[in-house]
Amino acid sequence: MQFFYDGQIRRYITQIVRLMSNFSYKDGDGGLRTIPVMYGDITRQVAHIMRDNSENKIMSAPRMGVYVTNLELDRNRLADATYISKVHLRERSYDSENKEYLNTQGNNFTVERLMPTPYTLSVAVDLWTTNTEQKLQVLEQILMLFNPSLEIQTTDNYVDWTSLSVVEISSINFSSRTIPTGTESEIDVATLNFSTPIYISPPTKVKKLGVVTQIIASIYNERTGNIDLGQTMPELQAYSDDYTKSVKSTITTSADGTIDTSKTTKEDADAVVATTGIGYDLLVMNNVGQIIDKGVAGAINWNKVIESLPGKYNAGLSRILLNRQDINQRVSGTFAINELNENQLIVNWDEDTIPTDTVFTGVTTRGTVDFIIDPTKFNPTDIKQTGVRLLLLNTVANDADAWKNANGQNSILSQNDIIEWNGTEWKVLFDASANLKDSDGFTTKFITNLNTGIQYKWTGEQWLLSFEGEYRKGTWQIQL
Repeated sequence: MQFFYDGQIRRYITQIVRLMSNFSYKDGDGGLRTIPVMYGDITRQVAHIMRDNSENKIMSAPRMGVYVTNLELDRNRLADATYISKVHLRERSYDSENKEYLNTQGNNFTVERLMPTPYTLSVAVDLWTTNTEQKLQVLEQILMLFNPSLEIQTTDNYVDWTSLSVVEISSINFSSRTIPTGTESEIDVATLNFSTPIYISPPTKVKKLGVVTQIIASIYNERTGNIDLGQTMPELQAYSDDYTKSVKSTITTSADGTIDTSKTTKEDADAVVATTGIGYDLLVMNNVGQIIDKGVAGAINWNKVIESLPGKYNAGLSRILLNRQDINQRVSGTFAINELNENQLIVNWDEDTIPTDTVFTGVTTRGTVDFIIDPTKFNPTDIKQTGVRLLLLNTVANDADAWKNANGQNSILSQNDIIEWNGTEWKVLFDASANLKDSDGFTTKFITNLNTGIQYKWTGEQWLLSFEGEYRKGTWQIQL
């Protein structure tokens, strides 16, 4: 194995030292003094040095010492060591001469993150004080922060999935002594023990994204009853922009994205369906995909379906692609078969392929709503907080007391509107009647329901699922 060192454990320790920094105490003159923090336990040798090699000098206090007491493998957090998470990054192009970023796309990269190893890091903090009042002042400032833990961040790297952790106080030793006797030092030590779950990550593989220009597959020709070898093994040709021979060029799809057989030859239709490898419809809800068979969703085992396809299934690497005609872009993601229910496909959608939420500005600026409700059957009193956003499934009656503004006036709220309570009145952020399909200012809008995590789109007539829902055979693919 090649040498690598990223200072991961060091960063966790550094963050804990920073966590203990900048605490102050009030001295006898009423002034505030910052307590110094150092790394390492105060051994006899170190203490002797801090006293300038003299037994007649008391060591400076108060101060804090931070040191590691234990590092142990956390078996409860172990996961599949072979799992690889892929993140696709797109950089903005950079003008090195003018030293500025341009409004064009630069390099594209794929970052492959390997599963990290979980550990529990135990850290002790020694608080050195000369009197009880000092100790109580410092402890009161520290202890009130841990209820029971604080969150730390070791890096702001976008692709580092282990940057966040928590520091939890586990035990407290109030004093290292009871009553000083004889020549015992006047320094009293209180020890705070902390534990934090950490991850040690292997190096990440970074690759430049390539471009797939052509995919060649064996295509079964139902009309002739055999595999069309001409499609399987075409003659090598030099690439040309004028070369337009393609199965897709003759395919016509209907409104729901399926093949329109009235305008497409049977041979061409068979070719497109065969490339998917699956002759079933698909139901996608949130991050779960299920096969539809005879009108029933979730009745087919995914293992049996995937075994019939060419290629090798790898959890977290194999991909699913959705390309329905009513969505303006192809949605894709990596998937794994649910081990607890093999009739379900768990999909990790690529965020770059999912439509971006439309931002609406009100008390807050965001592209989400808190709830989707029917105002004729719902009383908003319990959720009427400043900034709460609702999508209405019906029109609010003029005399509905529950929907009146703070001044007692009626709210004019219509079906499909997005509204927000600003503290005194219901404000319409999206007026559906002004954004109808035939209007000049119509644009497709996207919003996400925070209550369910499901995204919807405004079609100019109604709110529908943005990309989720039913996919007919021929509108989705599996890539192994």
